[in-house]
Amino acid sequence: MIEILTHNKRITALANLGDWLKQGDTALDTLIQHTSMHNAWFTPAYTQKALQAIANMLTISNLEHWLQPYPNTYTEEPKNVGLILAGNIPLVGFHDILCVLMSGNRALIKMSSQDQQLIPYLLDQLVKQEPTFAGQFRFVERLENFDAVIATGSNNTSRYFEYYFGKVPHIIRKNRNSVAVLNGNENPASLYRLGNDIFDYFGLGCRNVSKIFVPQGYNFSTLFEAIEPFKKVAEHHKYSNNYDYNKSIFLVNGDHHLDNGFVLLRPDSKLASPLAVVYYEEYTGLPSLERLLRDQSDNIQCIVSETPLSVNNQVIAFGQSQQPQLWDYADGIDTMQFLSSL
Repeated sequence: MIEILTHNKRITALANLGDWLKQGDTALDTLIQHTSMHNAWFTPAYTQKALQAIANMLTISNLEHWLQPYPNTYTEEPKNVGLILAGNIPLVGFHDILCVLMSGNRALIKMSSQDQQLIPYLLDQLVKQEPTFAGQFRFVERLENFDAVIATGSNNTSRYFEYYFGKVPHIIRKNRNSVAVLNGNENPASLYRLGNDIFDYFGLGCRNVSKIFVPQGYNFSTLFEAIEPFKKVAEHHKYSNNYDYNKSIFLVNGDHHLDNGFVLLRPDSKLASPLAVVYYEEYTGLPSLERLLRDQSDNIQCIVSETPLSVNNQVIAFGQSQQPQLWDYADGIDTMQFLSSL
């Protein structure tokens, strides 16, 4: 007799995984060190931060709240869902895997070459909590025999994905960036938290702030003072190389910019800035800024602000951009709804 992995069993297993992550594990600590040697961007501190964020997600109350709209996750005909995962920050693809597992479907996981060790280890631990999960996923080098696809990549790779996967149900994610809106009245504590939105994971995530909108005539000295504690980011050789390179380009080209020794602020209308650079743009009134943000909504992941805004994207508090909840779906597309409708 085939054991049915019920809704409640899935929730319990994931909550147990969250408890295990909170307790710590020496083998996992060793793996974190090995991972940092394979990918220098995945520092032990940031990998631990990503694991802690997952642990905080995986509580009974969070899982029940997340899945409340989808009480029946058992299906007699599970679909094979191909997952092409990103690898820009540690474990960034884990949420898509969770969605497939909790929808009762099977995950065919094509991992990023930048993040090949952490996810298998976590899934091994999940199987230890609930062995029935073992039949719900496998790792693949090439996607075949799939019924649906969730693929995350760049604007360039998205065209490739559309060509190959356009005939099956799919979610294809392109480049997005996050922005901050300042009103000029923020206190130093709020601006310090904005530093997390900018510098966590070296700014490599789509939820990291790459562009700041400021009122006309804004004085950046208060911001620079508030984020000074983040200067240690420049001690990382890859980040420092990017900072030095972009600073050299700005100086050679005579581009106007602000420099505090570890991040460069430059006026620019674009949303996506180079690493170690944050673009800024002045605004004269909220109505015009809100129109601009609505027009750019397809290119924005989230907006960080203390100012109430009438926009299409999620607006969150300073310091929270890299602390998403289970129900904070990438690109605002409800992944569980998509999977439940297959």
